[in-house]
Amino acid sequence: MIRLVLADDQALVRDGLKLLLELEPDIMVAGIAENGLQALNMAKQHKPDIVLMDLNMPEMNGAEATRAILKELPNTKILVLTTYTTDQWINDALNAGAQGFLLKDTPREDLIRAVKGTVEGKNFLDPQIAGSLLKNREQFSNEAPSWLNELNDRELAVLKCLAQGLNNQQIAASLFLSEGTVRNYVSSLLAKLEVQDRTQAAILGVKSGLGNSK
Repeated sequence: MIRLVLADDQALVRDGLKLLLELEPDIMVAGIAENGLQALNMAKQHKPDIVLMDLNMPEMNGAEATRAILKELPNTKILVLTTYTTDQWINDALNAGAQGFLLKDTPREDLIRAVKGTVEGKNFLDPQIAGSLLKNREQFSNEAPSWLNELNDRELAVLKCLAQGLNNQQIAASLFLSEGTVRNYVSSLLAKLEVQDRTQAAILGVKSGLGNSK
């Protein structure tokens, strides 16, 4: 059973999401919060597997709540569900440790898949959000990004798997490696790409086209 805390400042959204989520027999909405501070308190109280987090909320916004929750409960996953696609909002949540980003018009079946997948360690990035992240940054040309040349073949294969949303166990099975070796490659990737976590690495992989590779 997946224990979930739902945080959104709009009552209609909260009620609708609760109904949709609880149609799944293996998802239980353990707590509902209408602001970031309540989300933190609910998380500490219920110790959920995942928090479905809005960004623009009073008292403590979603990024601040994400950072506070992960400080207290580092194994809890944070899946952002938002209407905001601006760089600042998303970067704040990304830097705070959110594992995935979806828009509020995401179809129900995709939302459920993202909730379950995020708990398993996968990354879920709405294409519109991933595109927005680089809208005002250096754009990739038609040529391969320069950082790709810094990766060896195995690191490139691991990055491709990250961009496809695979967790370490799945990467290990796909590439016939041990999970410890995969962790080492992921650490090497983060250092070479100068990013803080695997979600940021996955975004770079998606934008370079690796996520669509077979």
